[in-house]
Parts: sequence; C-alpha cells; structure tokens
Amino acid sequence: MSEKRSFTGTSMEPFHSTKTVEPVDLDEFLMSQLRSGDAELMQELGEFPDDDLGVELVERECRTLRPSVPEEGVELDPHVRDCVQSYTQPWLVVSRRSIPRLNFLSLLRAEFEIFRLNIQKLLQRQTFESDVQPDKQEQEKSPSLAELCDDTARTTLTSSDFNLRALQPDRRVENLLRFSSPEELDRFNLEARSSNRYGELFGLYPPTDEDDAVAIRPIPDCPKEHFGQRILVRCQAIKFDIEIEPLFATMALYDLKEKKKISENFHFDINTDQMKGFLRAHTPHTDASTLARSAIFSISYPSPDIYLVIKIEKVLQQGEIGDCAEPYMVLKESDAAKNREKLEKLKNQAEGFCQRLGRYRMPFAFATVNIMSAINSTLERDTSDTDSINGKGTMEKKGLPRRNSDRFSMMEDNYILSGFKPALTVNCVCWQEGERLSDEDLFKFLADIKRSSGQRRVKIIPGYLKLEVSPVPETVPGCLSPELIPVKPVSEKNPRPVKEVLEFPSSEVYVPHNIYRNLLYVYPLRLNLTNRLTSARNITVKIQFMSGEDPSCAMPVIFGKSSGPEFLREVYTPVTYHNRSPDFYDEIKIRLPARLTEKHHLLLTFYHISCQQKQNQTGSWLPMLNNDRLQTGQQCLPIILDKLPVNYSLHSPEVPPAKWMENHKGLFNLELQAVSSVQTQDSHLERFFTLCHALEGKTMFPIRVGDEKISENMFEHELKLSIISLSSSGLEPLVLFLHQVLDKLFRLIMQPMVIAGQTANLAQIAFESVVSVVNSLHNSQELAKDHQGRNCLLATYLYFVFRLPDTQHEIHTTGTVGLRYSTLTRATATTVGFMLLQSRIRSSSNPDIPAPQSPDDTEVTNILGKVHTHKCNVIRGLDKIHEFEFKFELLFHEELALQMVVSTGVCREYVYKYAWFFFELLVKSMSQHVSQLDKKAVPRRNRFSDRFKDDITTIVNVVTAEIGNILVKQQKELEQAEKVNISLAFFLYDLMSLMDRGFVFQLVKNYCNQMAAKSVNISTLISMRLEFLRVLCSHEHYLNLSLFFSSPASAPASPSLSTSSQNSSSCSFQDNKIAAMFDLSQDFKQRHYLTGLLLTELSTALDMESEGGRVQQKAISATYSLLCAHDLDQRCSRPEVKAKIAALYLPLVGIIIDSINYLDFTGTALHNKGKSGGPEEDPDSITPINQSVAMAIAGNPFNTLARNALAGKTTNMLTAETSRNLLMCFLWIIKNADQNLVQRWTVDMPSSQLNRLLELLTICISCFEYRVKTLQSLTQALQKSQQAKARLEEALLGGIGARGQMMKRVGGNDRTLGQRENLRWRKDLTQWRQTNDRSKAELDQEAIISGNLATETNLIVLDLLEMIVQAVPLADCKDNVVGGVLRVLLHSLTCNQSSTFLSHCFSTLRALIVKFGELLFEEEAEQCADLCQKVLHYCSSCVDGNRSQACATLYLIMRYSYSSASNFSRVKMQVTMSLASLVGKSSDIHEEHLRRSFRTILAYAEEDTEMQSTQLPSQVDELLRNLNSILSDTVKMKEFQKDPEMLMDLMYRIAKGYQTSPDLRLTWLQNMAEKHNGRKCFTESAMCLVHAAALVAEYLSMLEDHKYLPVGSVTFQNISPNVLEESAVSDDILSPDEDGVCSGRYFTENGLVGLLEQAAELFSNGGLYEAVNEVYKVIVPILEAHRDFRKLTSTHDKLQRAFENIIQKGHKRMFGTYFRVGFYGSKFGDLDEQEFIYKEPGITHLPEISHRLENFYSQCFGDEVLEMIKDSTPVDRKKLNPNKVYIQITFVEPFFDDYEMKDRLTNFEKNFNLRRFMYTTPFTKSGRPRGELNEQYKRKTILTTMHAFPYIKTRINVIQKEEFDLTPIEVAIEDMQKKTRELAEATHREKPDAVMLQMVLQGSVTATVNQGPLEVAQVFLNEIPADPKLFRHHNKLRLCFKEFILRCGEAVEKNKQLITPDQKEYQQEMKKNYNKLRENLRPMLERKIPELYKPIIKPRIENRDSFKRHSLRRTQDENS
Repeated sequence: MSEKRSFTGTSMEPFHSTKTVEPVDLDEFLMSQLRSGDAELMQELGEFPDDDLGVELVERECRTLRPSVPEEGVELDPHVRDCVQSYTQPWLVVSRRSIPRLNFLSLLRAEFEIFRLNIQKLLQRQTFESDVQPDKQEQEKSPSLAELCDDTARTTLTSSDFNLRALQPDRRVENLLRFSSPEELDRFNLEARSSNRYGELFGLYPPTDEDDAVAIRPIPDCPKEHFGQRILVRCQAIKFDIEIEPLFATMALYDLKEKKKISENFHFDINTDQMKGFLRAHTPHTDASTLARSAIFSISYPSPDIYLVIKIEKVLQQGEIGDCAEPYMVLKESDAAKNREKLEKLKNQAEGFCQRLGRYRMPFAFATVNIMSAINSTLERDTSDTDSINGKGTMEKKGLPRRNSDRFSMMEDNYILSGFKPALTVNCVCWQEGERLSDEDLFKFLADIKRSSGQRRVKIIPGYLKLEVSPVPETVPGCLSPELIPVKPVSEKNPRPVKEVLEFPSSEVYVPHNIYRNLLYVYPLRLNLTNRLTSARNITVKIQFMSGEDPSCAMPVIFGKSSGPEFLREVYTPVTYHNRSPDFYDEIKIRLPARLTEKHHLLLTFYHISCQQKQNQTGSWLPMLNNDRLQTGQQCLPIILDKLPVNYSLHSPEVPPAKWMENHKGLFNLELQAVSSVQTQDSHLERFFTLCHALEGKTMFPIRVGDEKISENMFEHELKLSIISLSSSGLEPLVLFLHQVLDKLFRLIMQPMVIAGQTANLAQIAFESVVSVVNSLHNSQELAKDHQGRNCLLATYLYFVFRLPDTQHEIHTTGTVGLRYSTLTRATATTVGFMLLQSRIRSSSNPDIPAPQSPDDTEVTNILGKVHTHKCNVIRGLDKIHEFEFKFELLFHEELALQMVVSTGVCREYVYKYAWFFFELLVKSMSQHVSQLDKKAVPRRNRFSDRFKDDITTIVNVVTAEIGNILVKQQKELEQAEKVNISLAFFLYDLMSLMDRGFVFQLVKNYCNQMAAKSVNISTLISMRLEFLRVLCSHEHYLNLSLFFSSPASAPASPSLSTSSQNSSSCSFQDNKIAAMFDLSQDFKQRHYLTGLLLTELSTALDMESEGGRVQQKAISATYSLLCAHDLDQRCSRPEVKAKIAALYLPLVGIIIDSINYLDFTGTALHNKGKSGGPEEDPDSITPINQSVAMAIAGNPFNTLARNALAGKTTNMLTAETSRNLLMCFLWIIKNADQNLVQRWTVDMPSSQLNRLLELLTICISCFEYRVKTLQSLTQALQKSQQAKARLEEALLGGIGARGQMMKRVGGNDRTLGQRENLRWRKDLTQWRQTNDRSKAELDQEAIISGNLATETNLIVLDLLEMIVQAVPLADCKDNVVGGVLRVLLHSLTCNQSSTFLSHCFSTLRALIVKFGELLFEEEAEQCADLCQKVLHYCSSCVDGNRSQACATLYLIMRYSYSSASNFSRVKMQVTMSLASLVGKSSDIHEEHLRRSFRTILAYAEEDTEMQSTQLPSQVDELLRNLNSILSDTVKMKEFQKDPEMLMDLMYRIAKGYQTSPDLRLTWLQNMAEKHNGRKCFTESAMCLVHAAALVAEYLSMLEDHKYLPVGSVTFQNISPNVLEESAVSDDILSPDEDGVCSGRYFTENGLVGLLEQAAELFSNGGLYEAVNEVYKVIVPILEAHRDFRKLTSTHDKLQRAFENIIQKGHKRMFGTYFRVGFYGSKFGDLDEQEFIYKEPGITHLPEISHRLENFYSQCFGDEVLEMIKDSTPVDRKKLNPNKVYIQITFVEPFFDDYEMKDRLTNFEKNFNLRRFMYTTPFTKSGRPRGELNEQYKRKTILTTMHAFPYIKTRINVIQKEEFDLTPIEVAIEDMQKKTRELAEATHREKPDAVMLQMVLQGSVTATVNQGPLEVAQVFLNEIPADPKLFRHHNKLRLCFKEFILRCGEAVEKNKQLITPDQKEYQQEMKKNYNKLRENLRPMLERKIPELYKPIIKPRIENRDSFKRHSLRRTQDENS
C-alpha cells in the first residue's frame, strides 16, 4: 500500500512517527521571493496586504428619528452618562479587508447556487441519447402469425428483399483518412478536445451536503431593541345605540396564565368633534400624538391565555355606574324618533356635567378579546415548517432561547401568529361594576369566561366595538415609540399616528439594553376611608411629579391620555360614585428625569368631588429616591390632614409631626414600576457601578451605597466584594447591563488604583469576575448558543461593542494624586518565567485567594515549567516599585494574556473551557493595537513584545494540553474538546493576520506535535486535527501562506533552471524528481506547510480503519472544499495560476491512487443497465450476461470485481458520495496541472502503478456517469437540501440566511435586518409550496449542469488517456498500456455519454486503431470484440452525430484489420456476433438507424480510393448483407414483443438456424437467457446458459482432452436430458483451427465456469436448489484443477446455502403449473391444430392464462373472431366456424408410471424433467358430460412433449397423445381412494388443522351429501354383480370402503381432541352420523364374493408368497 508514503506506521499505533516537520520561516522566505521573479504571481493573489484586519466604526442603526437621550442641560450621574454613551456610540467592528474567498464554499449552498446561475448562461446543453425521445414509433401492427410459422430454418429476408443501396447514407466524418502522420492526427484531436471546454470544474458539481459549518464563524446578530411578535390593533368604532356624551377608552394586554398585565395602557377615543366640544373648557390644546387610534403590541411569549382588554370611561356625573348606563340599555337606536326629547334632555345634562366636571372620569364599561382567537392561531404543529421557523431544530438541547427580536417564533406553546382575521367585532360590552375594578377582579372574570366559554352573569350594554387585528407590516409610517419619538419612516402627510405600546413581558427577556429608556409607572391601588366619618364619598387622587415643594415645581412629565396635551403636570384618577374605599385601576406613565435628586417626589392629593359644589382635599407624598435608590414596588402611605409641612419632601411620609388621618395609619396603597435602562434595580449591580464610579472622580468620602456609608479605608475591600458578588446578581439584570458590566471590569483589569495613597491592583479579581460572568452566561439554560457553543450575547458583545478600555481618566482619590502605575511587575519588565513565580504576589493584592494549586496535569506543569526557566531577570523588590516615575504604556492584550497564563483553580478551568471568548477578546484588542501602530516604522515581527509572544505560546500549549486531557480522561466531554479545538484554530487563523506568520506556524507545529503524542483513539485525533486545519486552510491568504508560487508548475526542458532561492530540490529535474513531486516528501511538507499537514492527515485517514468512515469523509471533505474554493476563486482564474495551485496538490494524486481500493463506485453508476458492479446485488437485477462477469472471464487486469468482493466487507470502503468528492479532487488536479509534467510522470511509472491509474480512471467514469433526472427524485432531493439548508442557516446565522451573511461580510452593517422581521414568518409559511413548485426550468438547469459535469469529467479522463498513449514511445511498445487504455475507453462507451464526449472518444479510438491497429487485433482480440459491440450499439443511435462517428470508427476497424486475413475474418465474426447479441437483447433496437449506418459504411468503402484495388469493398458489402439479414430477424421479434411465447419460439428458431455457427448460437442462447430473465423465468434463463455451456464444452473437448473438463454435452444430461442437442454440431463444421470461429471469450475454461456459475445463480433464484448442486458438480473439478481455492470457498458456501434452502423450504416450494393449449382455425396458419404444453409460474389459475392469451390474440384477430373453448372435450373440426379461430386451454398435471414413482420421491423430482402430462374428461354413453353414478365414465388423456420441462423455452409442442377410459365402478374406486387419502392426511398431519379436518369429515360422514359415500355403496355394493369380470372391481371397492370407514373413525376421534368446548354438540352430532353410516355400510362390507375366496392349496411358502404379492398389490392399488 504505502511503498511510497513518506511515513510509516500502521493505522492504530500512535502517531509518534509523524513528528511534524519544521516550517519554513515564512516572512524571511517571502522577502527573498519578492526579490526574485515570483512577485507577480503573489500580486495576482492579492499578495499579502499587511493588514487583513481593519478596525472600523460602524454607525449603529437607530429605529427612531433621533436617538432617545436624556433631556438637555442636566449634568448626569457618571453611571447614567456611561449608559447613554454606550447606547449611542457607534459599533467598533474588526473587519477583514477582503471577503475570505476560501470560506466561499463553506458559506452555504445558497452562495453556490448564485454561482451556478451565472454558469447557466455559459453552459450549452449536452445531448444524451437517454434524453432524446426517438421519433414517434411506427404504428404497432398486429403480428400476422403466418410469417412466424414457416418452420424452415432461415428463410429470413435477404438483401434482395431490402436494398441497402436505396437508402441515403449519413453525413461522413470529414478528414477520416486525410492525415499525414499519427502526430498530426493527435494534434488535430487535441485541438478539437480543448475547444469549448468549461473552466471551473467544481462549478458543475453540487457542493457536499455535510454542513461544513466548522470553517465558518457565524457573525453574531447586531444588538437590537427586543420585540416579541408584533401585532397591530386598530380601533375602527365604538358604537352604542345612543350617542349622548364623549367616551374614552384604554386598551392593554393581560396574560391570564401568569396573572399579569403584559403591556402598558394605550389611550384612545372615537369621539365626534361635537362631543369633543363639550370638553373644550378642559383641554387647552390637543397634540397630534394623542389622536392615535392604532397601537402596535409586542408579545414575547404568546399563549392562548392572552386577552386584549378595552376599558371605556365617561365624564363623571351624578349617580351610580348602573344608573348612568341605564339610558344605554333602555333607549334603542330604532326608536330614535320616539325618544327624541329624552335624548335631547340627556345630551344637555351630559354637556352640563362635561363643562363642570370635565377633568374627572368615571368607569363605564369594558370588553375583552382573546388575542389568539382573534389571530385564528394555527394550532396544528406541522413539524416540517414550524420546527425550522422555531429554530427548534438546533436549539432543543439548549432549552428555549428567551430572546431577541428576530426569533419571535420561540413560543412556548408553539403558537404561530398567522392567518389573521381582518376585522373583528366585539358585541359583548359589559358595564363595569363599581366594586369590581381591581386587576384581581378582572383576572377572575377572564378565568370565568375561559372556563365556561360563555358569559358570567354580567350586564351587557347593547353596542359593539370594531377592531382590526393584523401582523405589523414591513414599515408603519407615522409610528411613535413608547417615548413618543417618531419611528422611521416618518410619514409625509400627517395621518393619525400609530403608537408602539411598551411590553411588560410575562417572563424574563434576556436581551441587553440597547436604547436609553427611563420610565416610571404609578398604579394607585386602593384607598380605605371606611372608618372615617366624613362626607368623603366621590374620591379622586391628583398625582403630580414634583422637583421641589413649590406648586410651580410640578414637572410636565406625565404622559397625557387621548385627545389632549402630550405631557401633563397633574392627573386625576377616575371616581367611583359614593364609594369610601374605592379601588383604582389607573396607570400613570411618567418620564423620569435622567438625574434624580432628593427633592424629586410624587405628590398625591385626595379630593372629594361633590357633583354639586366644590371639593375638600387631603394629601400625601412619596420621595422618589430612598438611599439614592429609585423607590419601586408596593407602597402604603398615610394621609395628612393639615397643610404640608416645610421641607416635607426630604422625609418619608412617616416623619414630620402633623395631623394625620387615623393616627398615621397607612390608608393609601399604590405600586410603582420602573422600566429603565439606567436604573439597575439590582442591589449587587448598583453597588458595583456606584463603587466603580467613585474611583473615577472627585468623590467625597464616605460614600453612600444603599443604607451604608463606606469610608476611604474600607473602600478597596468593599470594591473587591462588589466585584466578587457580581455573579450573585440576577441573570436578567446582569444580561440587561451586560455591556456596561464587562466594560467596567475590563477597565478595572487595566487600571491600577491608588486608594488612600496605596496602590491597589484589581486586575486579577476583575479578571476572575469576567470569567465567572462568562461561565454563568454559558451555563444558563435560558440563553442561546451558536453551533460552536459560543454564547450569543457574549459573541455579540465582542463583535460589536467591546473596545479597548479608555484609561485616559486620571485616577484621583482623596488627597493623593496618583501616578499611573502599570501592573506591578510590568514596571520591572520581567519575563514570563518570573511572572509565573511571582504570580500571587503581584497579580493581586487580595489575600483571600489561595495560592496556585499544582496543575493536575503533568503536561501542563511541564509547559509552565519550561516557561519558568526561560530567562529570569533581576528581581527587583516590591519596595522599589515606587521609585519609578515613568508612565508605562499599558497594553490590554498583554495584561489579558498574562491573566490567562497565571489564572489558577476553577478560574483557570473556565478560562480554557470558554477559551473562544478570551481568544476573540485578545484578537480584537490586538487588532485595535495594531491599527494604532505606525505600520511603516514597525516591522511585522516587532508589533508585539517577546513577553507577549511567550504568553501566547503558553496559552496555546495549555489549551492543546487541555484538549488532550479531555480526550484521554473524559470521553463524554468530547463535544467540549471539539469546540475548544475549533476556537483555538480560529484564534491562530486570526493571529496569521496580525502577527509574524513564522511564529504562528511554530504554534501550529506545537499543536500538531502535542496532539500526536496523545494515546487516544487515532480516528478522534485525526478528526480533531482535521477540523483544526480546515479552519486554518480557510484563510484568505492560504495559498500564499502555503507558498504555492514556489512549487515548480512545469517540467522544464533543460535541467539548468534559473536557480533563485529555491533550494536544491528544484535545481535539476531528472525524472525521479518528477516522481517525487507526486509524493508527500519532507521537503514538500516543510515548504508548503499547511498543505503538507492537510495531505498528511488525509493520507493517514485513508489508511486507517474507522467505524462508518467518518474520518475519511471529513478528511476528503476538507481537501475537496479547499480545491473547490480555489477553482471558484476569481483571483485564481488564469491558467498559469491554476497550474501552480495544481502543482501544490500533486502529492494528492499519489495518495488517491494508493487509496483506490477504498473507493465505492457501485452505489453510483454501476447499478443501471446491467453493467453492474459488485456481487452484492439483489437477485432481480442479475442479468445473465453481465459485463462484470464477462470482464472476469476475460481475465480483467483491473480486477475491480474480485477486489470489491474481498475489500467490500473488511476494509474501510468510502461511501459513494465521499468517493466522488475525492475523485473530483483528482480530476481537478489532472485538468489544471501542467500537461507536460503529468505526461513525464506517466512515462516513468512502474506498470503496476500505471494499471492502478487506469483503474482509477475507470472508476471516475462510472462515478460521474450522467443519470437521467426524473422529476420525483429531484423534488425529494430538493426538499432534503432545503431542510438541511434551513437547519444550517438556523445554526450558523441564527436565521439570517446566507445572503444576509454575505451582506454583512461586505459591510452591509445589517441593512437587511430591518426587513427581516416579518419576512421570516411569511417566507416560512410559503416554504412548502416552493418545494413543490420546483419548476421545469430548475429541473432543466439540473440536467444541463449534470450533463456538462459528466462530459467534462470524461473529457479530463480522455485527455489523460491520450497523454498516456502518446507517451508510449512506438519503439518499446508497451502493449499492456494500449490494451489498458482501450479497456478504459470501452468502459466509458458502456456508460451514458454525451455526443460531445462521444465524438472525441471515437476520435481517440480511431487514432489508437491507426497507430496500434496490428497490436490491438492480434493481442487484444477480446477487447476488439467488445469494441465492435459498443461501436455497433452506437450505429443504431437515434442521435445523428453519434451514428456518424460510430460508422467512421467501424469502417476504420475493418480497413485496418484487412491487412491480415485472420484478423479480418475475426473482425467479421465479431461484428456479426455483436449485431446478433444487440438485436437479441434490446427490445427497442432501431433497425432503420442501423440500416442507415450500414449504408454509410458502404459509402465509406466505396469512397476509399486507396482500397479500391483490393477486395475490401466487396468483402464489406458481403458482411453488410449478412448483417442486414440478421437485422430482419429483429423486425419479426419486434412484432411479437407482446407475446412472449412466440418471441421465444422465434429466438429459438434463430438460434437453431445458427447450429453451424457456434459463436452465433451462443450469442442467441444468451439473448434468450436475457429475455427470460427479464420476465423472471429464472429456470429457463438458467437452462439457456446450461445449453451455452454445453456448446462450449463440446468445443473444448475437441481442442484438448483434460480429465477435469466435461466430456462435451453428455456430462450435462444430469442437469437436463435436453442438453444433448448441443452435440449435434458435427466435427467437419466445427474445426477449431478455422479463423474467427469460436474466438469469443466464452470459448475458454474461464468462460465455461462463468456461464455455469451464472446458471447456478439463476437456478437458485428459480428455487431449483437441487439443480444448483448438479451444476457445481461440473464446475468444481475445473476449479480444483486451477487450484482456485478462493472460488472453491464461495462455491461451497453457495452449495451450503442451496442445501439449507431445500431443508428449510421443504414442501413450501412452488414449482410450475402446466396447461395444454390447442389452437384451431386456418387463420392461425402453421399453428392450426397444434397443441402445446405451456409452463406458467407456481400458482397460476386457469383464468389468468386464459385471459392473457385471449387479450393477445383478440388484438391480433379482433374480438369477434377469437373464441375460447371452455371445456376439455375433444374438438370436432367440422363443427367449427371456418372464419373464426379457437383456443382451448386445459389444466394438466405431470403424469408418471408406477415404476417411475420409485425414483421420483421428492417434490422436486416430481417437478423436474417432465415430458408426460395428463388431464381427465368426464363423459357418459349418452353424450352428456355428467350423469348418474352408474353411468358416469371418465377418460384419461396422456400427452408427451418433444422436450422435457424445464427447457430453454416455456412452451413445448405435444408429439404424442394416449387415451384410456375408466368404467363407472373404476371411477367410484378412484373417488373413494382419493377421499380415504384426504382423510388420512387430515388426521395424521404434524400440526392438525381442526377446520380442515372438519371439512373433510363433513364431506364423508354426513348423510345428506348427494352422491356421498353411502349412495356409492348402495349403487355398486348392494348386490354381487352378474358379470364375473366385475368381481375383482367389486371386491376392490368393498376393501376401499373398509379402509374408508376405518379412517372416518380415526378422524372422528381426532376431532374430539381438537374441538373447543362450544363445539361439543357438533361433535356428538358427528359421532352419531358416523355410527349411522357404519351401521348402514356393515351388511354390504361383510358380504364377500365366494368365488374369490375358494380354498387354496396348502404349501406354506407359496401361501406366504401369494399373500405378500397380494398385499403388495393391494397397497399399491390403494396408493395408486
């Protein structure tokens, strides 16, 4: 296998032997290259831009017209300032300057499709014969039988009947013979082949299905504001029967399940201008924003329990709600005329109330709508769609991601908001009861509705609400955000605005804050004044937000309601009439000031509203801040009766001395809720932020945090505690403020603090806190991860948000101005070694953290150890640090790497577990660092300090060690290891763009060596390394990194090459150098580093055993993706560049040739058209003469067959798909590599290697064969790929889709995302439809592409074959090379090929014949026969081009073989046989095309001037005449296509006609076998092959006399006596020496074995296992003589199977059923009065065959002409109508004489070699068929056939007929014997069957049976017959009855054992009947005929003898 591999070692030993080679120092090498000439090529590939990674600021997309920011002119808190800054500053994105082209393939199939669409335009459709519909078939004429029945052997049409010359020849191939030399011919062919080729091979090949997601790092979603599913609710009308006053409404969503209000209130009204006029006094002005009637609600967690509640209020008036509602209930709209006065009065009253009490409202009515029913939710979860919409497919394992905007389909109950009902009318408007106002009451009401699904006892007000509920369209013009900022797009005109309603999600939403929002919602709940004896009954609360105590300090920050000002200074709650303890339901929305002070408070004033005169007031207040923290939650306040005291707002209401109601008792309940992106509402976070900000500036100590004060000396301790306790904060607040928290922590890592004169270093503790945050986010089930296990929130943070901490704030604390110190040890620029030693001392001053644990893994210790010993510098004491006054530049990436290196314990474990985060953090900070450097001044290798490089080396080593540890110790963590592995790969991938590449290569080397040293399952290791390399190789400069331009792309003519810096290996190119280029040498691996690593892995993977071939698949897929990317890369389109790239991969060719044994090509092409591959095929598809057996017989040098049989099960075969990918790589390299180079390589190949190469080409042809595409298969494929694609998109891009990703890559900063929202759910609903509408155009495109792929791959193979042949110097003719090449070409002709390829292929074949004609005809006779057959096949093609090429080739074969007589006669024979075989096998041969071709060949002969003087033209003429006559047989065969028996008779007759020509007879026997096989007549098919084998045996026994060979056909008579016909050929005809006779491949010992093996296989399929044994008896001696033990093994295996089948199947085997068919009528021609026995399959009933024949013949003669004779009586010709035809069909049974039965014991023997058949006909003397018992006769007819069944056809003529009649008593004896037999069988069965037994018994014992046993006895046994001749019969019948009654008794007893209890009565009845029968029969059975029992003479011997004889006779009689 691996003679030439550069490494040794079997697959399972660890990989020590492959110590990774030392890479070239890249940057040095590049410099020297640039000085040489290759610079230009590097430029070609965009050389190496110095900076791949650019840092750019991307403006964040703002939904609203202006960003939401705090009011101006206020100095903000540091925390608020930071928050606002983080919500408005642009994103900082590190982008690749060029789109990574190499990820092109990995992107997604979608990208590829775009590429394919462009291809479309360039490709031409290829013509395939299989796609061409032949011209309409000529009308099928019914066969006239007369033609068939001339039995003369060959009176077929001769050429005189059909004149070829009358036809028009096809166009001739130009310049067929006009070439001066073979070289010119080759040149001409090459030019033709090279024109019109398609450049990008991979463009034609669909990319692999495997989601190669590993090489893609999904770009995270851009941070966006969170929305759930959004619905638009528009109120069109609120209509009551009367309209007398203005009404106001609010709507909000409530979630019944969670008992929670899930949206804020939306206020609107539908009042007319007249009604609004009533209130003019109270509305100073109306802002446009308050006129909205439509709202957009967002629902994050849809559920069926969400209700939209609409509450309606009216202006306060006198009376209870019920009284006020009464007019609405009583007055009807219809009675308007009647009630006009009443209405006027009511209107006037209302107007009065409005003017006086217009600012106060009262509750009036409400209505509810279940939002889900409004949306008509589709509950059927159709998994195929919704799972992909839900992203469930990928997310299931990780729990539902509660998150972000675009995934709004993550619903808990999988409700999909689709199928909206447009308008919705709510008729149920309930009036509001005054004591049921609270939310609890509302939830009770909703629960009732849900339960009873009817209404509670509520009073309904006649009227309705009309709502429109719809999904939110793409854009909503004129929309306002919850802060009332206009949302883009702003509407041009000024329609009513639409308001976005803020959601209060029912469950946590984990999306970090993204905009500034600072709102407070106040909910007054209830007031309790019941104990107070005041007149206060109609109570309202005035609410104001005050910034001071003066009344003028009320701030206009309360959001207004509908039809009024936008902001108010005060607001009043609705009034419940005469209620002392009212419930309130109002919601007051307040815009909080950005800076809250102690002065801010809520002022609450309580009023009694008298509906007549003025009101009284009391009050209370609530400060906004409590200990600097916003007050939220439920509060209960006391009420003050006096005027408010001075400075009251600074205290809480409990404090000031004043007169309080009810002794300061809390009487008023209210609740506050803040929705704020600056107020953290979490004590841990708040503390952390407060303390961090204290560090920044001029803070005065002590600091207040919550309830405590912190002094300066406690500050550091408290700060550390707050950092540590961050991870204890709730997940939701942590996520909401994630960006701020991480920013602060990174800042702390960077800033050493001077606190109270001491330097505090918080770096380590801050770093540990980062680690713990990262860990808790990853561990949360609630948060989504991408397919690489990265937490999506963190990935987003790193990609968009993170920027280097801004350390520009000078750090002050009280009193001391701090120097800016770096981390302590940084001051003493020491080495990593020292840092490690000192890590505890200097990395943190926190004593609580224990000293470093000893790393649990020795390997890690070693890594760290090595670092210690590096170069310890002088250690300066800590006390000296303060002497440094310099300012050190502090670099974040250095600090971060250091912290990673020195981390210990759990922290260290997490750092490496979530290494991806820290790697990406490093890369982003390094990129920012590099972007600030002066590139010109700082060379690449000096960008980063040596210290930092040491740290990176350590980190990479430790991570690698960690991966290894997991693999060795914790198999279950395998997935974790894979993720870390990929993160590491991406890290190095990024470093390539930032650091010195030589350094990165060293890291790669370390990784590979470390991984190789692990003693782990090797397939896991390879798999790991492959994924790692795959990522690295997807680098956009991979080709340059692999120094592809330094590979010699061509074989130079002279050895003196301009030696640039290329080292000695490329100085002189002798041939061994060329061979070395195809080898994976050390030199190669060193120079082309990454490629070398990848190919090494591939080579190892192919050599090892692995379960299911996963590793091989991965390795091949990686290589394949790379080549595909190069091929489709615009930068590589120039041929010379491609040649260089191909040269880089030459070693791959060697690897592929070595792995040839693993390729699977059976699954692909070889299953169709009978040229099948491996032996594991289903029996149905075995075709008798199958190509592969033929190849095996011919001694196939690439023994693909045997190889598969052996290799198939044991070695690691690749799947078909993987094999195709690997071969695709091979073809690409061959296509693009320098042709000279490849040719030189093939010249020097050892012949064994060359044979493998040729075999590889054969496999390529099979693998890429074009398959006709059917609609169905494509649709299925499409569905599969769509699902895969959807899954992949979901996984990779969280749903963006590849286009989106592409857009992002190009820097589209998410332009597409705005529209994505709704697009997703629409698109997915239509997804299924798209699949089904797979248009004809798409299918067409598929076909065009796959056609071109087949053509291109085959042409590449052809190019290589031409190179090989042209390299064979004519002098030392490598005959086997030419033969091998011819073999591959023939194989390609067997496959489905396009006309383009065929024309080139035939040109090549003709060139071969011209150059090597002699050699081929002499040495390769076998192949020439094949060639003739293939060429003839194409001569009958319906594609003109194919035909003309084939004719030219066939003529050339004749012309060039003519030079030698023997060759020519052989060619003639081969052509004749080929035609016979072609005609016999295919039913759809186009003889008109063939005749055209014959005419064309004739034209060539006539026009060939050179040959006119010779005999050639006349010889050709004669040959074509012969062929034409063979063709005439086809015409007949075509006519009988529908009648299989006729067809076989015809073929039989043709074969018989060739008795004198063994080759042709053999061909026709094989044709017959093929036909039978097609009809599943396996036995007949096998018989044809046995006959063929006998023919071959006859021939072989003449040639040589070997003991082990069969002696002619005699040997075969055990299989079938019919075979003896094959010995009919007399010796004078068959002289083996004659040229061209018996030259076929079958006339050899191998051929004989091949035929017999196939026969055995077919016998086995036909169930004749005994015959299998007979066949193998002939084969085994030959195999033994050949010492072929392998075959003997399989032979005995098959024999064992056959014998096992006989045992197992026993009596269950079905053999044929036979019918006699007679034809009568002159119209049948020769068939008239002919009788045949037809053999039909196992269980065939008479009607089936009758129906078949009737159908066929009525088509021939017409329905009215044909009559079927229904009985079996002899046919009287005189009574038949001469104008009709008759068919009589009778069922017959095989008939045996008694003596034969001795030999025929088994079921098989009774059904094999049958020549006699019998049927019986009942008759009476009177002429009727049936009569009384005493007159019923029976006639037995015995027919003998001409041959024994089974034969080579399924019907055989009857040649003899015998009849004999039975008298009535003989008939009775036969009947009684039959009955007795049935009884005995039923009784004595192994497994008795009660039903069966009872049926037989009933027919025997029950007296009622007509003509039953009793009647028979009474007729024949009642008296002794008068005629002595009948004595014997009488006695025999009597004895029969005796046995019969005995058997009945046994049966009755047996039945007793079998019956069930309920059948007892039945059994008794049966027993009674039996006894009765026995009694009735007794007298008759006891009466003997005295004459028969006369005393006999005594001698005992004789007596015994006669007794024996007698008894024998008797048993025989009875058994007969």
